[in-house]
Amino acid sequence: MPPGPWQPTLSAKDKFMSSQSSNIVPRIAVIGAGVWGRNHVRTFYGIKDCVLAAVCDSRPSVRDWVQSTFPSVRVDSEVSTTLADPEIDGVVLSVPAPLHSSLAREAILAGKHVLVEKPFTLTVAEAEELLALPRRSGQVLMVGHLLLFHPVVIRLKQMIDSGELGEIRYIYSQRLNLGVVRRDENAWWSLAPHDISVLLHLFDEVPSRVVATGASFLQEQVEDVVFTTLQFPSGRMGQIHVSWLDPHKVRQMVVVGSKKMAVFDDMAPSEKLRIYDKGANLSENPGDFASWITLRFGDVVIPSIRMTEPLSEECRHFVHCIRTGETPLTSAESALPVIRVLEEASLQLVEKRKSATSK
Repeated sequence: MPPGPWQPTLSAKDKFMSSQSSNIVPRIAVIGAGVWGRNHVRTFYGIKDCVLAAVCDSRPSVRDWVQSTFPSVRVDSEVSTTLADPEIDGVVLSVPAPLHSSLAREAILAGKHVLVEKPFTLTVAEAEELLALPRRSGQVLMVGHLLLFHPVVIRLKQMIDSGELGEIRYIYSQRLNLGVVRRDENAWWSLAPHDISVLLHLFDEVPSRVVATGASFLQEQVEDVVFTTLQFPSGRMGQIHVSWLDPHKVRQMVVVGSKKMAVFDDMAPSEKLRIYDKGANLSENPGDFASWITLRFGDVVIPSIRMTEPLSEECRHFVHCIRTGETPLTSAESALPVIRVLEEASLQLVEKRKSATSK
C-alpha cells in the first residue's frame, strides 16, 4: 500500500514489525448500508489490500442493491451472523448514532477490528465504557472523523505545527445548509463532530470551557441552529456555528494566526485553501495611537494541494492499521475529548430548553 498523508514516520523496529504483517489481507464487513454506509461499501470494495466480504443491513431493498451491485459480496440481515463469522477481521459500523455504543461493544467482544462512524457515542460514559473493554493485542478501534483525512486539513496542521501562520489566536467554523432536518438528533450532534474533531486536532489541545446556545424553530427540543464557543488553557478560542436552517450551504473554517491567516472553503470546486499574509502588529514604542497598531496587507497565496477523497484515505488507513497494528490517527482515545465537548454543549442546550419552558 502506498503511504497516505496520514502515515507517520516509522522507526526501524516499526518497519520490521510492519513488514511481518504486510501480507495480511483483511476481510471487512460493513454493517449498515444506508445513505452514508453505501459509500463505505463502494470504497472498501475498491481497496486492493482488503476484501469486502460481507454487508449487513436489515432492509430488503438495501440488501437487494448490494447483491445486484456487488454480486461477490455476501449479504447478511442479522448483525449476529456477521459478527459470528470467524473469517471477518474488521467491521465498519455505519448505523444510527444511538446504536454505535452497543454494536461497537458487541464487535469488540467478538474480537473484530472496528471502525465506528461519528459520533463515537452519545455520552462520555458510553465512550469510557468502550475504552475500558479488554482488547486483544493490536485490535483496532477507530472513529470516523473523516475531515482529519482531508488534504487541506492535513496541510493546515503542517502549517500550524511549523509556525508558518505564527501563533494561532482563534479558529472559527461554519457548517450550514437548508436540510437535512433530522428527528433523532439535533444539528449539534449531526454536524458539529466534524468541526470539533478538526479544531481539537489543529490546536492539539482540549478546551477548558464550553459555552453553547441554540434554538429549536422547526421541532420542539431539536435545535436547528447552535453557536458554541470553546476556550482553551493557552488562551486560544474556537467558535463553531452549525445549522440546517440557513439559505446557504457553507463548509468553511478560518484560522487566524499572528503572521498569516488561512481560509478553508470545502464548498469551493478548486482552490479550497487560501493563505492571507495579513495581520495586526503592536508597536514596541508607540508615539501616538495611530502608530500603536500597524495593519499588514500582503499577498494571497493559493497552495497547490493534491486532492484525494477523504473517505478513501480513511478506509485505507483502517486497513493499514489492521495490517500493521498501528494506532489510528482517529483512535477511540482521541475521540473521547470530542464526545466531552459534544456532551457538555448538549447539557447546556437542555438546561436552556428547560429554562425557556418554565417562564
